[in-house]
Amino acid sequence: MVFLPSMKYVEDIDIKRLAVKLRPSGERMVKKGHPWIFEDSIVKQNIKGRAGDLVIVYDTKKNSFLACGLYDPYSPIRIKLMQFKKTAQINEAWFSTKINDAFQIRKPLLETDTNSYRLLFGENDNLPGFIADVYDHVLVIKLYSHIWFPYLNWILPNLIAVTGCSTVVLRLSRLLQSKGETYGLKDGSIIYGDLEKEVVVFKEHGVLFSANVIKGHKTGYFLDHRHNRKKVGELAKDKRVLDVFSYAGGFSVHALKGGAKEVISLDISKHALEMAKENAKLNNHDGKHQIIVADAFEGLQKFIDEQKRFDIVVIDPPSFAKRENEVSRAKKSYARLAGLGAGLVSSNGVLVLASCSSRVVAEDFFEISEEQISNSGRAFEIIDKTYHDIDHPIGFPEGAYLKCGYYKLI
Repeated sequence: MVFLPSMKYVEDIDIKRLAVKLRPSGERMVKKGHPWIFEDSIVKQNIKGRAGDLVIVYDTKKNSFLACGLYDPYSPIRIKLMQFKKTAQINEAWFSTKINDAFQIRKPLLETDTNSYRLLFGENDNLPGFIADVYDHVLVIKLYSHIWFPYLNWILPNLIAVTGCSTVVLRLSRLLQSKGETYGLKDGSIIYGDLEKEVVVFKEHGVLFSANVIKGHKTGYFLDHRHNRKKVGELAKDKRVLDVFSYAGGFSVHALKGGAKEVISLDISKHALEMAKENAKLNNHDGKHQIIVADAFEGLQKFIDEQKRFDIVVIDPPSFAKRENEVSRAKKSYARLAGLGAGLVSSNGVLVLASCSSRVVAEDFFEISEEQISNSGRAFEIIDKTYHDIDHPIGFPEGAYLKCGYYKLI
C-alpha cells in the first residue's frame, strides 16, 4: 500500500470471512449477476457478521462458488455483492483494477471541455453504496453503507492516483451518521489534502458551475443530466426558456450560455435559486435570467392562466417514487406535469420531460408523457429519448433511473 502523508487513514479493522447459502429465488438472482441479497434470502450462515465482513456465497446443491460481497448488518440488503462466478482475492489490487476499469469508461467524457464526472457509481461499478465524484481538483466520496470503512485505506490512494485530485472530501449518508461506528470520520471531513473553499467551480462542456462539496445535496451537484443540459443549450439560441424544478440552474445556465434571450428558473427553494443566479454569473451570456420561488404545479398553472408561452419548457422533478407504494401517485404527478407543460409550449416549441424515479420504468414514463401531451390537444413529434450519461453506466435493473423525452409540439 502506498502511504500518502496527508491522507487520514482509518484504524485497522478486523475482517472475518462468512459462508452463506441462499433460498432458490435468491440463488437465481445471484446467478443473473444481481448485486443485492436480502436478509430473508439467507438460509445458512456459518458465523455472525459485522459491517464489511467478506461473504462467500455458495451454490446450495453443488457447494461451489457463486459470488462474494460485503456484509451489512444495518440494511435489509444484508449482502452487497462485488464479484461473480470467478473467485478472486478482494485486496488492494482488486480495488485498483475496479477503479481503473471505471476510469476507462469515463475517459471519452474527459476529452471534452469537462472536468467534473462520476468515477464510481456504486453497484454499477461493482462497488455497492460507494460514490466518487470529481469536481475539478476535488474528489468527493459519498458512502451509503458501513461496509466500506475497512477498505478505505486501500481504495483512497488508488482513487487519488487515477484522478490526480489534490483534495478528498468524505460525505456520509444519513444512515451512516445515525447508526454504527464511523471510526472518527464525519460528514464533510477533509480526508486528503486541503480545501480552500467549500464551493468548488467546475466545468461541464465548457459551461461553469459550482458545487458546495461540504454541505451540498448528495456530493454537491447532480452530474447525471450533463448530456441533457448540453442538448438544451444547443436548442436554446434566441429562445424563451422555462426551467421547472431548476434547483441550481443546470438547464437554465446551459440555455443562457447557448444564447437564450430569456430564461426563467422556477423552484420551491429560494436557496437553490440563489445558487442558480450565481452559476449563471459564472458564465458570459446576454440573456435575461429571472428566478421564481414557487411550487412547480402552482407555478405552471399560474403561467397557463396568464397565457404565457415558451419556446422550450424543461420539467425535471426530483424522484416521486422512492418506495413501491408511491409509484401510483408518482405516475399521476408525471401525467399532471406533462399536461401542464404542454399547455405552455409555443407552436413548434420543445417540451423536455425527465424522471429520476427508478421505480417508474422508462417505458411507462414515456407512455404517460405522450398520452398526456395528446390529451392536451397538441400534436407532437418525438425528437429524442435519452437515458444515462457515460459516467453513469447501468449494471443492474435498479441502477437504471434516468430518462428524458424531447417533444416538438406542433
